[in-house]
Amino acid sequence: MTVKPKILFWGPVDQDAAGLRAALQDRFETITVDDLQEAMSAISRDDVVACFSREWMERRCDTSEPGWCNRILKDLPDGIVLIDQENVVHWANPRFRQLSGTDAVEGQGFYAVLDHPEILGPDFCPFHTALATGKTSATTLRVADKHYYQLHVSLLRGRPTHPRQLVVVVRDITSEMHKQQKLEAIHHAGTMLTDLMPEEIFDMTVEDRIELLKANILQSTQDILNYNVIEIRMLDQNTGCLVPLLVEGMDEEAAHRPLLAEPRGHGVTGFVASSGQSYLCDDTEHDPLYIPGFEGARSSMTVPLVLHEQVIGTFNVEHEAPGAFSQNDLMFLEIFARDVALALNTLELLTAQGMNTAMKSVEAIHRAVARPIDAILNQAVDVLETYIGHDPEIEQRLKTLLREAREIRHLIQEVGKGLAPSDAVPAGVQTEDRERFAGRRILVVDSDAEMLDSAHLTLERYGCIVETAQSGAQAVLMVRASTAEAPYDVIITEVRLPDMTGYELLVQLKRLFAERVPLVLMQGFGHDPGHSIVKARQDGLHYKAVLYKPFRVEQLLDVIETILEWSQEPQSPGGGGENNR
Repeated sequence: MTVKPKILFWGPVDQDAAGLRAALQDRFETITVDDLQEAMSAISRDDVVACFSREWMERRCDTSEPGWCNRILKDLPDGIVLIDQENVVHWANPRFRQLSGTDAVEGQGFYAVLDHPEILGPDFCPFHTALATGKTSATTLRVADKHYYQLHVSLLRGRPTHPRQLVVVVRDITSEMHKQQKLEAIHHAGTMLTDLMPEEIFDMTVEDRIELLKANILQSTQDILNYNVIEIRMLDQNTGCLVPLLVEGMDEEAAHRPLLAEPRGHGVTGFVASSGQSYLCDDTEHDPLYIPGFEGARSSMTVPLVLHEQVIGTFNVEHEAPGAFSQNDLMFLEIFARDVALALNTLELLTAQGMNTAMKSVEAIHRAVARPIDAILNQAVDVLETYIGHDPEIEQRLKTLLREAREIRHLIQEVGKGLAPSDAVPAGVQTEDRERFAGRRILVVDSDAEMLDSAHLTLERYGCIVETAQSGAQAVLMVRASTAEAPYDVIITEVRLPDMTGYELLVQLKRLFAERVPLVLMQGFGHDPGHSIVKARQDGLHYKAVLYKPFRVEQLLDVIETILEWSQEPQSPGGGGENNR
């Protein structure tokens, strides 16, 4: 079966057109369409012959009383252009004349009419492609004033003797291109927030890094998004407080206003933080959630900072004009806010990593010097015991040696604090715990060297000053040498020492303490053959002053705190163990 070529009738079929169609239908297949896009689609197909020309349209359309054809072409959102093989414009609709900025388009080169735009591709020769292949070609143009036009070029098919012409559909995509460029700029700005070379941040403190990140966020917000009044708050997950991180252009009172992540009573920021939803305020004077950010503000938009589906803060911008922000603006801010949240998280991770590394370095230094200094102290007190009361000069020199050894330890700890970030606190160590135990002097007595190392590592994290002894006799000497200038706040000893029991150590220490002995006994689970714990409790040991190995750090800290409080309580007349309960 032979396929008939197609004849296209565009528009209403009047009596003349109906007669023509009837006359042609033996040799042609006739198609009638009312929509221009359908017509252009049909024209681009290989087996369609267009049954209209410029002369036919002029006969059908009265220019003084525009007919259906001119009305359709006039109202089209896209430009329609008819050009020849030399790219010369033969006809254009009103929209194209508007896009080109001139009515004098006929007889001009297509690219000349558009002021010789830059061809961005993907097809850099769209007219040649359409003529050579007969297929539709597409490309994008950028004109001098930064407008962007998308072209769809199709071959207009007619009689074999008719010169070949092209139909060009010109669509203004400036808004879409600017939107895409802004998205790319926002993405680039977001990735650059924490893109710093190691040499740039090597000498920076945590505070310096935070300030640098804030400066980068502010610059990107102003340069890319063109917002000058901004406020970023971070959400404290424990308290629900929204803590100001970056404030620019806001009133002083608003910048320091306490806000909580609550849906009511804490402004748009509180609502966004509690709901995790963005909020666009078109008119601040009639918005029930809005509370003033700066004098004269008439519109605002606020988006959540979200990381791993958790709200970690809010990003708010404001403007003096009502309705200043569109849904696109809100989308741009949401995208940028995601990068800000990632940047803040990266900074937090880097800071935490730096703190952890610094703390490990400090702990390694402490571990390396703690035991040698303890050995110096132990030997010094041994020698001091020999000279007490016999050679005052040597006695004084030995006491000076003890002070200087302890001062060396103190200086090393201070240097360590300087190496670590100012707020470097090991994981699990609360600030209040450090304040509670800071400066407390602890003597740990055990023959196990690993236990002594662990005591240094654990208790010094909480700010304690730790010294050690490996026998009961050494412990007694250490206490005696320290009582006058720097007495121990707590003494922790193993029940079974090489030379005595924990109870026997208590008996000797009672001679050195005017009141209660702040002693804690450590023992592994099992039988206590000497009944040291029972005897010690009967002789004044606090009933809670016992640790069973292995014990948790929290248990150790609780016992130390109990002994510190107990030591400060007034002792009842007669002493004894009645105050232990």
